[in-house]
Amino acid sequence: MHLIFSRLAITVAVLALGASAVLAQAPKKVALVGGMLITGREEQPLHHAAVLIEGNRIVAVGPMDQVKIPADATVIDTSNKTMLPGLIDTHVHVVLVGHGDYPRYFKWLDDHKQEYPLSRIMDISAKQLLMAGVTSGVDLGSPLQEVLDLRTRINKGMPGPRLQVSGPWLTRHVAIFPANYQIDVKSPEMAASEVERLANAGVDVIKAHSGLTREDYFAIVQAAHKHNIKVHAHIYDEESVRNAFDAGVDVLQHVGSAGLPEYSKQLQYDLARSGRPVVPTVYHRAWLYPDTIDFPERLDDPEFKEELGEPLYSEVMDSFKNFASLGYFQRVDREQFFGDKSIRQWIDGGEVVSMGTDNGTPANFHKDALWREMKVFVDHGMSPMRVIIDATRVNARNVMGIRDLGTVEPGKLADVIAVDGNPLADISVLGRVDVVVKDGVIYKGAPAPATKKK
Repeated sequence: MHLIFSRLAITVAVLALGASAVLAQAPKKVALVGGMLITGREEQPLHHAAVLIEGNRIVAVGPMDQVKIPADATVIDTSNKTMLPGLIDTHVHVVLVGHGDYPRYFKWLDDHKQEYPLSRIMDISAKQLLMAGVTSGVDLGSPLQEVLDLRTRINKGMPGPRLQVSGPWLTRHVAIFPANYQIDVKSPEMAASEVERLANAGVDVIKAHSGLTREDYFAIVQAAHKHNIKVHAHIYDEESVRNAFDAGVDVLQHVGSAGLPEYSKQLQYDLARSGRPVVPTVYHRAWLYPDTIDFPERLDDPEFKEELGEPLYSEVMDSFKNFASLGYFQRVDREQFFGDKSIRQWIDGGEVVSMGTDNGTPANFHKDALWREMKVFVDHGMSPMRVIIDATRVNARNVMGIRDLGTVEPGKLADVIAVDGNPLADISVLGRVDVVVKDGVIYKGAPAPATKKK
């Protein structure tokens, strides 16, 4: 009898422990209710909508009077707002914060590394991106271990976008960045060996920077594709684009943004037919420069000061004192001259256009770079809906290769933001992000009072 009761006690204890574990792991429920919904698909927006999330997945989407909201859900009122998929930026630099002079910036970081270790800079940038509604991104050029560690911190819950990272880039033209940001390639064989090393270290993508030979591109792509890793190429002139394209480079970065004439019709046709994405990064010089000259007050942002802290904020602001003479903008006249035609070639040519910004570069701040990039395309005739789709579903599928992202529909990962206004009428309202939910976690946006729960 004693044995029976002992076994019974053990069984009850195990069941109780199992029940506790189940309760502890029960997915949290979040509901966004009341606003207009842009799903990220080619369809009309849904008005007065509701999005229900359980755990890190979207489980229901529809008119708010048809979606049953559980009593235990956290409800966020999105009335007078637009809900849409979390934005994706396919060209970010978490090691940069918008400083106007690279050599001066890196020297300052070296002099202040106790107070501002690179991990702190990266954490600041990551949070700025997320608070701007960028829930996913591709970091293209950071010291290897530091950016892998950042990715780990974000994956464990630190505020920041879901990141794919390249580590240092491969180049034959060593630039003004420190040595641990770049790999000086001497031969195609060395390029392939470095790709192998980066892949084994855990990078998600490879960045092939400017100056590489045609043979280099072929070696890099072949080595990367063995690991199912995509290659992004930082390129401008037609010959480099052609070499990278022929080698099978997966994503073409900066194309058409360097103040050069339009590409040949044959190259444009080949790009369009291939379906490989182009990331023009058009705003960061040709439009950023006049925006800042005409309205330098855009640099005066108290939130930016709070985010960077002193003395970094003062250092960044001081770097803009002679803004018009900054070396970064010395080709801006040519970039503006060719800029309109450059953008139109992507809008009219049928290529897969991805929205990426090169953010963190001079005055190209993480907190507003993406909506400004998107606005340039709208101003040149691309429909707001297409621009939003390019910054969400296209970026998720065609660049990051994640089919569970980029749209708001049942079964997808729960990355949803809400902005104050209607971006289909005014794309700049994407700069007014009120709600950020990433992977089912609320990072920005207050829940509605309990009385509003439905």
